[in-house]
Parts: sequence; C-alpha cells; structure tokens
Amino acid sequence: MTLPLRRFVFWMHLIAGVAAAAVILLMSVTGVVLAYEKQIIRWADGVSGPPATPGQARLPVDDLVARAAAVHPEAAPGLVTVRRDVNAPVEVNFGQKGSVFVHAYTGEILGTGSARTRAFFRSTMEWHRWLALKDASRPVGKAITGISNLVFLFIVISGFYLWWPRTWTWTQFRQVLWFRGGLSSKARDFNWHHVIGYWSLVPLAVIVWSGVVIGYPWASNLTFRMVGETPPQAGPARPGGPGGPGGPGGAPRGEGGGAPSGEAPEARYLTTDALFARAATRDAAWTILSARVPTPRDTTLQVTVDTGTGAQPQKKGTLQLDRVTGETKKWEGFEAQSRGRQWRSWMRFVHTGEYYGLVGQTIACVVTAASVVLIWTGLALTWRRFRAWRARAAAPRKAPAAA
Repeated sequence: MTLPLRRFVFWMHLIAGVAAAAVILLMSVTGVVLAYEKQIIRWADGVSGPPATPGQARLPVDDLVARAAAVHPEAAPGLVTVRRDVNAPVEVNFGQKGSVFVHAYTGEILGTGSARTRAFFRSTMEWHRWLALKDASRPVGKAITGISNLVFLFIVISGFYLWWPRTWTWTQFRQVLWFRGGLSSKARDFNWHHVIGYWSLVPLAVIVWSGVVIGYPWASNLTFRMVGETPPQAGPARPGGPGGPGGPGGAPRGEGGGAPSGEAPEARYLTTDALFARAATRDAAWTILSARVPTPRDTTLQVTVDTGTGAQPQKKGTLQLDRVTGETKKWEGFEAQSRGRQWRSWMRFVHTGEYYGLVGQTIACVVTAASVVLIWTGLALTWRRFRAWRARAAAPRKAPAAA
C-alpha cells in the first residue's frame, strides 16, 4: 500500500524535524545571539575618547598607526580603518594580537577593545558552525551542521507544501493566518506552528539556503552557474587575507617595484593620509575607509571605500592608488563585478541580514528566533502524536484484561 503524496511528505517532514531538531535548535539559538554581533562588540569596546573640538584637525594616519604600533612592537600592523564619524577612533589591526584604537584627533591610545566580548562571540560562532569541535574534529562538526542545514531546508519547503490549504476558503485560510486565543495546548501549538511558518517562510528559506551556499562549494558554484558563469577556481589564500601576505597576522605584502637604487622609497611616496584623502573624493558619501598598512616595497595602496555599514558589499568599492603620484590605477565598484560575484556576496551577507542594514539584521534575528518556536511546537506536536499512538496501541491489550 502506497501512501498518498501529502501523507508521505508529512511523515518525511516529521522524521526530518525530529532527527535534526537538536542541531537546528542550536544553530538557531546561536544565530539569534550573533544577530547584532558587530554592534554589541563596538558598544562593549567602549573606546570612545573625548569629543573633538570644533575646527580640530585629524592627526595623519601614519602617525596614528605608529602610535598603535608602540602597543604591539613585536607585531606588524595590518588593516587600518578610518570612520567618517567625527568621534569614531581609528582602528589598527594586528592580526591575532587584536586591534588597537587610537583617538583620531589627539593620538591617545583608547584601548584594545573588550577581549571578553570578542571571545564570547568567537565561541558562539564556533558552536554555530562547527559544534565547538576543535582541530582535526572540526570537519566533523562542519559536516553535521551542513547536513542539518540541508535537512532544515527540506523542512521549510515541505512545511510550505503541507501548509498550503487544500481548499482556498477564508475560514480555512484564517486558521493559519494569525494567532488565536482560547485554544487547548495542542491546538495552540498547531496554530503557532502554522502561523509562524507562514509569516517566516520566505526570509527563513533565504537564510537557510544562503547557509548552504556558505557551507558547500557545490552550492556556491551553483550560484555562478545559475547566471551562466563559470565558478571561480579554488586556490590559495588571497593576498591580504587573514594569515596571508599583508593580512592580519601574516607577512607584509610587497607590490614589487619600489624606489630606484640608492633612493629611500619613503622619500618618493605620498603619505597614507594624502592617499586616504584622495580615496575620500571618490565618493562624497563615504562612511569607512580601510587599507592594509603599506610597506616600503608597496608601490600602490588599495583602499576600500565604503558608503554603508561595513557589511554591505553593494556599497563598497576598491580603489588602487599610485603611491608616488596619487593617481587612480584601478577602481572596482560592486556594479562592475559579474552577476555571479554579486549574487555570491548577497548570499553571504543576507544570511545575517546585514546586506540590508539594521532592518535586515532585525528581520533575520526575528525569523531565526521564530525558527526556535517552530522547532519547539513541532516537537510538542510530535510528542502528543506519539503518546496518542501509544494509548491506541495499549487499548486492545487492556480490553481483554478488563473482561
């Protein structure tokens, strides 16, 4: 005897939910905790210094980097970040040593941020992505969360199929459109499960699928193939990436070239401050400028010009400037990227909602919290179904005994 399609999907939906509930619940809870990570870290850092006085000029970027370097003389400075906000400090990153915050107008060292808060979010992220497994066990954790995320995607899609009313009547639709009061516990869980599933369907499906894209190379490659592009080939870490040449914690990156023999290169180069000023003219609406601290061998400086929050790729561009003349050698904005790269960037930052700023983060947070309720009500309904089945199975055995 074959099950009707709807009943078959229902049982697959139920079995998948029970099997992966624990891991999905963990990823959902940690996802909620991570929702406002950047804002909370900036608040916890507490590195704001005295406000700038009217007309006070910022100190040169090179001077601020030198002052920050005195805090970690054994490490090379990596990324320097300047924010347009008049009271925002300049941040100089030293890789594994962390960041040093310097007052942009006085040069005062404001601190290195809240190590405890950063450690908390780092630990939360490890639970979210790898079940907090370490070293050689980390791929196992990644595999478990990846499979659970795929199962969650099936649950979301099959849930929509099961939610779809068989007959479109207002009475039928109203049952799953909004929360109702005065219900029994079973009816309440059923109502909450369907209402939350309905309202969170689209953003939850996007969040879960983007997690699949982040976790699996085949899903990332599919993003490029969907727009008719060849996926980029996986290779070594890009220059300037974490741990790579010029990146935080890595060796300084050299661009080659340099000054003619016998001439100090610093004598020919424009200051970093002058180059940042050139980069600021690229877009008058800039909010953040960041670049790797150059070395004497670097003949160009690549500056990221950001007009957003720092996590919105559609509002970022990279500007490559000649360190001798200050001329623009290359500009690449988001609009110049291929559609596949744009989609892949969208997938990365829509997962956290940051692509759409604070509103997007809030939607992602609410929907992820809603998934916790979906899991809880789903398990509660399954438990009641199991108890009812046990009671029905025990009834025939009790009847002869009573007779």
